[in-house]
Amino acid sequence: MQNINGQEQQSALKKMISRTSYAFGAFGNDVFYGTISTYFIMFVTTHLFNSGDKVHDDRMIMYITAIIAMLRIVELVIDPFIGNWIDRTKTRFGQFKPWVVIGGTITSITLMILFTDLGGLNQSHPFIYLVLFAILYITMDVFYSFKDVAFWSMIPALSFSSKERERTSSFARIGSTLGGGLVGVVVMPLVLFFSVNPANGTGDARGWFIFGLVVALVGIATSWIVGLGTKEVQSDLRKNDSDTIGFKQIFSSLAKNDQLMWIALTYGIYAIGINIENSLVLYYFTFILGKSTLFSVFQGVNIVISLVSVSIFPKLVDKFNRRRVFAACIGIMLAGLLIFALAGQNFAMVMVAAEMFQVPQAVIFLVVLMIISDSVEYGQLKLGHRDESLTLSIRPLLDKLGGALSNGIVGQVAVIAGMTTGATAASITAAGQLKFKIMMFAVPALLLIIAFVIFWRKSTLTEARHAAIVEELAKTWGKTVSAEDNSVTTDNAQVIAMTSPIMGTVVDLETVSDKTFASGQVGQGFAIKPLDGKVYAPFDATVKRVFPTKHAIGLVTKDGVAVLIHIGFGTVDMHGTGFVSYVIEGQEIKQGTKLIEFWDPAIKKAGLDDTVAVVVTNQTEFTDFEQIQPANTNVEANSQVVLQFRKSKD
Repeated sequence: MQNINGQEQQSALKKMISRTSYAFGAFGNDVFYGTISTYFIMFVTTHLFNSGDKVHDDRMIMYITAIIAMLRIVELVIDPFIGNWIDRTKTRFGQFKPWVVIGGTITSITLMILFTDLGGLNQSHPFIYLVLFAILYITMDVFYSFKDVAFWSMIPALSFSSKERERTSSFARIGSTLGGGLVGVVVMPLVLFFSVNPANGTGDARGWFIFGLVVALVGIATSWIVGLGTKEVQSDLRKNDSDTIGFKQIFSSLAKNDQLMWIALTYGIYAIGINIENSLVLYYFTFILGKSTLFSVFQGVNIVISLVSVSIFPKLVDKFNRRRVFAACIGIMLAGLLIFALAGQNFAMVMVAAEMFQVPQAVIFLVVLMIISDSVEYGQLKLGHRDESLTLSIRPLLDKLGGALSNGIVGQVAVIAGMTTGATAASITAAGQLKFKIMMFAVPALLLIIAFVIFWRKSTLTEARHAAIVEELAKTWGKTVSAEDNSVTTDNAQVIAMTSPIMGTVVDLETVSDKTFASGQVGQGFAIKPLDGKVYAPFDATVKRVFPTKHAIGLVTKDGVAVLIHIGFGTVDMHGTGFVSYVIEGQEIKQGTKLIEFWDPAIKKAGLDDTVAVVVTNQTEFTDFEQIQPANTNVEANSQVVLQFRKSKD
């Protein structure tokens, strides 16, 4: 007993180390992303070029920011191939961890170098500097993509347990929020502390290099923590024989999923708007308020409120639905921009306005992520195939696009408004302030309005519509599974027996309340009125489909029998509440393996039918279906045969 307890404690300790290590990785990931997308451009515009020739310096800033925007857009095209490369990686250290460590280390070192003038080349040989800068920047961005894609792809590889994956994801979300927020808290205090010349709140090149060095050290350390503290589960389930995917296949699949395209267009326009605004907030604190250190106060408050907003997100969506939450968030952000535009140097108004713009971003991110996730099933029903990884890759691509375009725009804004090397709050003219405010407030507001109009008119994939799609997929699952293709025996007369997957009372399938099941359109089989909520495998099989709402599961035996176990009718509307899945797609299971557990009182409280239907969906492959146990017979799970049938003859 002590030995068992000791093993359990050791296992729990390993899980906690893995979750914590992964959270550190998410922390470092967002520290880097915040630096490169928001704060690096401040260094470029205010400290990188200081030749004394303002015309030359402004021209170089425009060159650099244009190079950054161009390279990041070009790098977006490379991302799908980076993902494919990672998919085919096989090492004794794992599939993803090597890229996290290698990518994190190279990216961090390159970033640190970019926070320098390359030994004065920016002054002595500007053209050579631009070439070297471009090489360093694209190197950094490519290896960041390797790290980013590999890192977020690790979650399924760390555990086959759905619960453990959810816990790991929760730890990562906390790490991301803290990393993205804390880098904003420390950036100006750190820069000013290490600067020889504070330069009226903008610091000097030395201070910015130390900031870049700290970010680099955090990036390297957290990458290695992930490498040393996590362990990828090695299994045949994770074998991947994927080939390189061509451009036509990628973009053809995406383009045909119209709901994915509309939400992608919405989010793409929205991402450009918020990235412009977020990048210019530090400029506002520095050159309008003249108090760059107050930016840390703003970011500190933002961390706390953002964590709260993320935590209450499920309740908001349950009460108001995603469309209304999205609309309310855009309204709050637009109101924040209006107040911000009128705030001037009133710090209290600036704080309120900035938070009104910042806080809803975490909620909108989750709304968009949920709709993009739902578009996987939409595309599956419409196109006949499931493009999960490809679909979910859209969101990070759009974030990068927004960051790339905003970096280019922000550099131009800084030059036009006069917020470049040597500038102070006192030196910015009224005309410069006006130009700055138009770009900071009017342009993002216009982009948010456009994004909202597209979303409201074109994005129709609501929670109810997705639930109906999932239910439709459940009822059509397994129709194309071929017994001949999956069979390991040539005995066409083989009798196949199926036990009850749950304890309860046998019900004739044709008497159930769902007409589609009762008519036999889904398949032949039986139903059980459950006496508990534990669902077990009725035979040895492979898990082929676990529906997102966890109310149904599809199994295929070695003899090619495709069986759908459907828990309740109308239960798709519960969106997984009260259901727990214990298996994953592709998992080999034995008879008696626990598949799903559900809380029956929750189904009854929702006013739904809790009857469990068990049907053979590829029924044309088999004959002589016979229900062994008659209706109203009580059966135990996995102990009594309920259905018997044979393979079809050649």
